[in-house]
Amino acid sequence: MPRRVSIPLLYTAFATAAAAAAILLSWTPLAAQFDNNIYDYLFRLRPTQREENGVALVTFDERSLSEHGGIRGMRRALAGALTQMAAAPPKVVAVDVTLTDEGDEREDAALEAAFARTGNLILGSEMMPDSSAWQDPIPRFRRSAQALGHVHAMAGPDDEINRRVALERVSGRTRRWALSLEALRLATGAAEIESSPTDLTLGARVIASRWDEGRPLWVRYRDPAAMVRIPIGEVIAGRRVAELQGRIVFIGVTAQSAVQDRLFTPLSGGIPMPGVIIHSQAYETMAAADFLQETGPLMPLMLALLVAALAAALFTLARGWLSYAAAAVLLVAVHATPYVCFTQGIILRPFAPLAAAWLAVLTCAGLQYFYVRRQLFDSEATTTRYQQAFHFVAHEMRTPLTAIQGSSELITRYNLPDPKRKELGQMINSESKRLAKMITTFLDVEKLTAGQMELRLSTFPLQELVDLCYQRALPLAERKQIRITSDIAENLPIHADRELLEYALYNLITNAIKYSSPETDILVSARATPQEMSISVQDHGMGMDAQEVKNLFRKFYRTRRAEQSGEMGTGIGLSIVQQIVSVHSGRVDVASEPGKGSTFTVVLPAQRPPETLH
Repeated sequence: MPRRVSIPLLYTAFATAAAAAAILLSWTPLAAQFDNNIYDYLFRLRPTQREENGVALVTFDERSLSEHGGIRGMRRALAGALTQMAAAPPKVVAVDVTLTDEGDEREDAALEAAFARTGNLILGSEMMPDSSAWQDPIPRFRRSAQALGHVHAMAGPDDEINRRVALERVSGRTRRWALSLEALRLATGAAEIESSPTDLTLGARVIASRWDEGRPLWVRYRDPAAMVRIPIGEVIAGRRVAELQGRIVFIGVTAQSAVQDRLFTPLSGGIPMPGVIIHSQAYETMAAADFLQETGPLMPLMLALLVAALAAALFTLARGWLSYAAAAVLLVAVHATPYVCFTQGIILRPFAPLAAAWLAVLTCAGLQYFYVRRQLFDSEATTTRYQQAFHFVAHEMRTPLTAIQGSSELITRYNLPDPKRKELGQMINSESKRLAKMITTFLDVEKLTAGQMELRLSTFPLQELVDLCYQRALPLAERKQIRITSDIAENLPIHADRELLEYALYNLITNAIKYSSPETDILVSARATPQEMSISVQDHGMGMDAQEVKNLFRKFYRTRRAEQSGEMGTGIGLSIVQQIVSVHSGRVDVASEPGKGSTFTVVLPAQRPPETLH
């Protein structure tokens, strides 16, 4: 019999394949978008809560622009606001306004003077579209700035949603730190920003940000409505100026009609966020040390393998509803893991572990279902086989039991002469031995079919076996006046299990007698070639059509003509014959035609067949 694969090994193989598929899929754009969507959802599910840390926004909103000359009047308005703030100076002022071109001389002079009066001033710098150079503020403005900071956010990864800012950008040989990072440097009093391949250092503050990844900072966005936000028109008018004293002030455009650097964020809600707010939120993230750290690319893959291994273990150790309940708990735990990581400031890309969990659980659950189903079928098959065995016993052993019963009754009920008593005793002995041999043969066939027994092979003359079967079948043939003849070469040897082959040949001969018309002939013949040995039993009985021949070796199958003939039978004999021939590595061929008889041919290999059934 074929060796069955271990079920735990199958669970492991299925779960491993599921993990491998999940890992491969995790590199696709679909998986990247899934990870991004989950990240954004976690931001909305767990809003960022932190104390106010001294940041204020002074914005060019729609009303301020319209009241102060629109885009053309921005430098005049900016100079007026900075002049008002000089009376209650902020700690740091970061200006996210493009100042790369010469403007009106009087307005530029006024703005230059206002910049000169502003302490800790940072001006925004933008990289050329082709990344070839920086577009810095004009020299007269740049002279008053303590630093220049780039104003570029980072889209993505893998989409156009802003989740990070680049803390460092390089064009040519010139490096610019982010506007928000320069604001933090000035706010903390750090002399410079020290960099290493994996982090940035400002005094005692260390910010993890890898150089080979573009120095990204994952921004902990919070609701912009909770930030201190003052329209620049209010500051120009002298109102709310005191609120800005000692603060980190970011000045920029928020009016939708004028702002160009608007990006969607996890909290946008369908409305893009102005760049100045993104920079202020980046500053808050660093100032509060409220960092998000993405796990390395290996972590989701390792977690996917771990989840798959756990799924395999659950279905190996548990059965039935308990395994499904444990699998459900595993799925809940895997779904909760990204959220738990997020609460601890860790970004875990969830696609690989989630896909591995679902694929592993579904495949293992499917395997368990079909395995249990197969066990049920095997159990039903075993039950059916033993039921068939009972029918076989009832059918095949009826004749010797009847003879034993009848002979024993005659001996006990009548005072018979010694010769007769001796004859009946011999009959009882003979039929008892026949019954025991029949039981042994049947059990041997069952064991051979189940692969639990070796064939007892030997070489013997085929004619001896045919003569023995002829003597046993002769009384049945004589009642129907049927003549049995043989055409077998003298001393033709055959290599087989003698008892099993005797049962098969006897069954074929008695079947031929039962379903043949009276006063007909039955021929038993044999032919040998270098490749095979064939033994044929030919009758002149009722015959069968092609469909009946096709179903002939099914257990309990009887042809319509056989049932109508009145002959007793259960349809078991030929199925056992086929089993016996099969374990000898042979086959049974049938040639038949309705009304013209049938020929059953047992074909065995000429060489020695395997001694054990595997």
